[in-house]
Amino acid sequence: MNNILYVFQSEVKRYTEVVRSAVACVLVLSVQGLYSPSDDVVDLSPSNFDREVMQSDSLWLVEFYAPWCGHCQRLVPDWKKAATALKGIVKVGAVDADQHKSLGGQYGVRGFPTIKIFGSNKNKPEDYQGGRSSQAIVDAAINALRSLVKDRMAGKSGGSDQSRQSGSGGGASKKDVVELTDDNFDQTVLNSDDVWMVEFFAPWCGHCKNLEPEWAAAATELKEQTKGKVRLGAVDATVHQVLASRYGIRGFPTIKVFRKGEDPEDYEGGRSRSDIVARALDLFSENAPPPELLEMLNEDVLKKTCEDHQLCIIAVLPHILDTGILPPLAQELQLMAWLWTEAGAQMELETSLGIGGFGYPAMAAINARKMKFALLKGSFSETGIHEFLRDLSVGRGSTAPVGGGALPKINAVEPWDGKDGELPVEDDIDLSDVELDDLGKDEL
Repeated sequence: MNNILYVFQSEVKRYTEVVRSAVACVLVLSVQGLYSPSDDVVDLSPSNFDREVMQSDSLWLVEFYAPWCGHCQRLVPDWKKAATALKGIVKVGAVDADQHKSLGGQYGVRGFPTIKIFGSNKNKPEDYQGGRSSQAIVDAAINALRSLVKDRMAGKSGGSDQSRQSGSGGGASKKDVVELTDDNFDQTVLNSDDVWMVEFFAPWCGHCKNLEPEWAAAATELKEQTKGKVRLGAVDATVHQVLASRYGIRGFPTIKVFRKGEDPEDYEGGRSRSDIVARALDLFSENAPPPELLEMLNEDVLKKTCEDHQLCIIAVLPHILDTGILPPLAQELQLMAWLWTEAGAQMELETSLGIGGFGYPAMAAINARKMKFALLKGSFSETGIHEFLRDLSVGRGSTAPVGGGALPKINAVEPWDGKDGELPVEDDIDLSDVELDDLGKDEL
């Protein structure tokens, strides 16, 4: 019995020592990471990631790991071996994503280890889906290197030029993007009657740098199209941490929409200029009052209205007796000048714009500065008009030169009195003396 107890106590003691050793190992790993400066694996962090990876012409294999992750710990010897084999050919790095959560979040890291290949386009790294042996890692690196060389031979951009405008410090810097801080945010954004789209960025963030020219271009375009009613701003979240914390910023770039008196909402759209502009125009349409809808009474109305606006929308409506109502165009995309005329009242205008081939009602958008126009070819409905104008606003519409190269002659007409049309009054015919039985069958 004593022998059995002795053996049992010995096993408990040995197990306790193993557990203590394991805990000590984990504690050391959590402080020091899985790689040391003597390894050929480059230790990456938010402070050096942009410089080492994003601005580099080299191909990079980057592992995002957590020190407590068993799979990550088992990968260490093969990752080191691959790094040594690829030294001078392909760069191999590692990010402690448990410590640097923002960097992992920037690249959508959800599990460990995650390996990404930063190749010809550094802004769009590829996920590594291969094996975890050193040989599999090296083979994947060589294949990626061949692709990088082919891209360069074909003249494709490497995407590593992440230069910023001087003094920008990050996400967006052109004059039409407002620099927002802890001190001016409430007064500039929250107390404004305008709609604000605000980018929270970090200077080291590659995605933020990629967004910068698109954000700046969208700001310039929206300044003109919305007359400053939708504005774009940018916050350096690494400097103005109180502001970033207030809005729960966890990754970069994060874009939020602010409307007076409402809770901010996340922007979930694309990152291109056209995507940003399209969403901003929707916001503008939702918040703007109905524009003035002018009847085209004479030539001065057409010229003044169209020459003073980037786009002039002309609706050619059926005769009032055919419709009974004026379609609610004034409620749709409040961005341009709006005119309407009755079908047949301005035939030279209809001819110069090719209106009539699709029937009435019809709609055309004119750019009087370029003397180009586009026709609504979809449905004359809220949805159809909305899509037509949104496509035009982001440059996707099909255009043609205005017939004659100038605005056509406009006939002077009497203004609509605002009343529904009245059918002409006809004389009453007394049919009381007509005997239907007297009509022959062949006359029926």
